Amino acid sequence: MARLLLVEDEDRMAQAVAELLRREGHEVDVCGDGEAGAQAIRERPYDAMILDVMLPGRSGTSLAAMTRELGLATPIIMLTAKTSVDDKVTGLDSGADDYLTKPFAVPELLARVRAQLRRVGALDGPAARTRPRTFADLSWDTSSLTLHCTASGQSATLSQRESALFETLLDHPGQVLSRDQLRAAAWPQADGGDYNSVEVYCSFLRRKLAFVGSSVHIKAVRGLGYVLRDGKDG
Repeated sequence: MARLLLVEDEDRMAQAVAELLRREGHEVDVCGDGEAGAQAIRERPYDAMILDVMLPGRSGTSLAAMTRELGLATPIIMLTAKTSVDDKVTGLDSGADDYLTKPFAVPELLARVRAQLRRVGALDGPAARTRPRTFADLSWDTSSLTLHCTASGQSATLSQRESALFETLLDHPGQVLSRDQLRAAAWPQADGGDYNSVEVYCSFLRRKLAFVGSSVHIKAVRGLGYVLRDGKDG
């Protein structure tokens, strides 16, 4: 299952597309205007986004550009009624990965979503998600919540909250995730957690990474958020 964002101001189309995506097993957030879409992008990590170009408040190309400015490599599919080559170039240059012109066949959109999710490895089945995941010298066992460093042989067990934060960072290595995105992952309830909580738990994670002797580190990017990196890469 992938987590998707659909920003489309035509309500009937948005609901129909969202329902079909949900039938394929995906979790779908729907926003009806650009400002709501921008807030969703800042607050929650997504596996892929479907953005209409013409939106109230803020355009889809603006949202795509904002996504890239945040350091996110999330696949983006643009939807538009515009058919000129210049319009497509503008959309792709803003950060989109694919472009679909209205009216479109829904099966084609679903196929393009699947293609983008496959590209980033977001279509792994449940069995794949329970296998140990690796990054640099780390092996992460999602079933036992155990972090193991292959270089040192040391292991550490993470709490549920630490695990939620670490998995979110692990889903987007090298990408800066905002505090809002991390907070939404670890504190799904609207009244749970705050900016200081994210900072505290990232500190806990750093200590455990240091304990197991990993080269991986969590770097704070001032004014933006946090990023998971392999120290050997600089």
